[in-house]
Amino acid sequence: MPTDVHFLVAADDPYAVVQLQGVLDRRSAEALRGALLSVVADRTPTVIEVSGHRIDDPAVLSTFGEVARETADWPAGHPVISVPAPFAGSWQGVGFRIADGVGTAAGYSPDDLLRADLEPMTGAARRARELVTEACARWELPAVAGPACIVVTELVNNVVAHAQTAMTLLVGRGADGDTLHLSVRDWATALPVYQGPVPTSSYGGRGLLLIQSVALRWGTTDLPDGKVVWSVVAGDDDE
Repeated sequence: MPTDVHFLVAADDPYAVVQLQGVLDRRSAEALRGALLSVVADRTPTVIEVSGHRIDDPAVLSTFGEVARETADWPAGHPVISVPAPFAGSWQGVGFRIADGVGTAAGYSPDDLLRADLEPMTGAARRARELVTEACARWELPAVAGPACIVVTELVNNVVAHAQTAMTLLVGRGADGDTLHLSVRDWATALPVYQGPVPTSSYGGRGLLLIQSVALRWGTTDLPDGKVVWSVVAGDDDE
């Protein structure tokens, strides 16, 4: 029986609840990975509720570990596994925080995340910089504002120039309090590829070079219906 993944968004809570029902096996593990990545990309933060879920092969628990690693640097990433305490043992070590009960699982403040839904048109990068500037002012990260504006401009302009789809920008405060985490989710499946420096005579092609030069870390994650490009940015004195 394939896994049946239901998405239930709690109306009164600032996070998504993913209820997993059915049997997880090797055939359905990849589909589950894509489904979890998509809901985290669209509706961070996320609580994964597994009380109605059965796993026939313990090896497929690695799917949750893969999702944990891939979302670790996303704004408000790292979903939480909600499982009753008597059954929590088998979920230890999968890469997520374990909580007993959905109501207490999120451990998340909406003040730590800003979001903008943008269209692929002129002005999108300006709106992205405004959100980053607002975030740095709110979280008292003035030294991060400049580098983060450079990075977010390139992330958004890449969507405008190449993906040409709507996009969701998330800006989050790092757990260390000194970094800014950025992600841009779009609905084009082609992944950007960093190919190193370009000749000075070339027109364009420097967006990923700028991100590589300015960001602490950055990367891409494929989704069933698009992708996420994310970045972690620190102040000039912290790099």
